[in-house]
Amino acid sequence: MNPSDPIAVLTGDLVRSTEMSPWDMVAAMEALAHTAKVIALWPGMGPLHFTRHRGDGWQVALPDPRFAIRAALLFRASLKVRGTGFDSAIAIATGVAEGPVGPDLNRETGGPFVMSGRALDDRHRRKEPRLILADPALAEGPVGAAALLLDRVATGWTQAQALALTLALPPDPPDVSAIAERLGKSRQAVAKALSAAWWVETTGALARIEGTWR
Repeated sequence: MNPSDPIAVLTGDLVRSTEMSPWDMVAAMEALAHTAKVIALWPGMGPLHFTRHRGDGWQVALPDPRFAIRAALLFRASLKVRGTGFDSAIAIATGVAEGPVGPDLNRETGGPFVMSGRALDDRHRRKEPRLILADPALAEGPVGAAALLLDRVATGWTQAQALALTLALPPDPPDVSAIAERLGKSRQAVAKALSAAWWVETTGALARIEGTWR
């Protein structure tokens, strides 16, 4: 990451983590860490430093901010593969890192890291949705409106839908037949799951957001 380039910081915490067993907590964090490795392969990304913090919390910095909402949805889908009770609230902040980003994000004190963490903390007081945009200019505009709807869609994903979405949400996904083959399921079953998950509409909205992201 170039210190002068804008980044997106995603700060999350697991939903209802106090009800999780220690094994479920470990599995959830492993799913998030694996997803960070998948996102690192997206265009314009590169190695991501996924960091766990505050017990049920986590953070990751993306070198390409335009993919921030798509990445947040993929993180949530990866959790829901474990079951519909698994999910994470995620706050997104964009800005300049103000220096080289190290492997331990708990040590980062740059603007977007602080803004993202504070937005997540504020969510609990304000009872906001699970997908939060920390920048008011984004949150109060059309991107914020789309994020509200995408959050509602993601909250309703089932386990089967989330499994298909882990392969269908990246920027250049395989076609439905290839996804079905990789999952060992019929094409009809995968197509049905993606349709019920509003995949076409979700990825259409994401493409429009990414095309206008500043």
